[in-house]
Amino acid sequence: MTTKTAAPVGDAPAGNARPFWKEPMVWLVWGLPLASVVAGIWLVVTAVRAGGADPVIDDVQRVSQIQTTDLGPDERAAQRQLSAILQVRPDHVELTAVTGEFDRETALVLVMTHPTQAAQDVRLPLARTTTGWTAPAEIDTRHDWNLQLAPDNNHWRIRGRLQKDTQASRLAPSLGGG
Repeated sequence: MTTKTAAPVGDAPAGNARPFWKEPMVWLVWGLPLASVVAGIWLVVTAVRAGGADPVIDDVQRVSQIQTTDLGPDERAAQRQLSAILQVRPDHVELTAVTGEFDRETALVLVMTHPTQAAQDVRLPLARTTTGWTAPAEIDTRHDWNLQLAPDNNHWRIRGRLQKDTQASRLAPSLGGG
């Protein structure tokens, strides 16, 4: 009578070797680095498609690692005590002057910048009406908008923020003013 002895646990007979893709160690050695490379490529593609990440629309100069911008338009708006209310309607936007003296003959431009996607920014030349200014536009209010109102010559500017799911915003000078 012959007896067979069991092979020690973990030692597979040479004739019954498993294919390499069924070995967990192969997946750790090759799978994890491959997954990280795929994830890295996906992150780069997502970042490139997102557009610019800088929500500041001012012209900025970089000098000695310091960013500078012209605050003159903000100071002039503060001195004139300009403020306005922007209302978003289904097919247009309306702007009403609240304080200060707006030149009724000067063409105004409203710039609506998306907080994260520069490709969605909107520039609206406003037409004069009897009660203020208006421009045809269908504005998506499912996210916030940064607002800037200025004349064509950029002599002054006032700013505001249209919050998500709201239809009105106040625009005022960025600086305290005098």
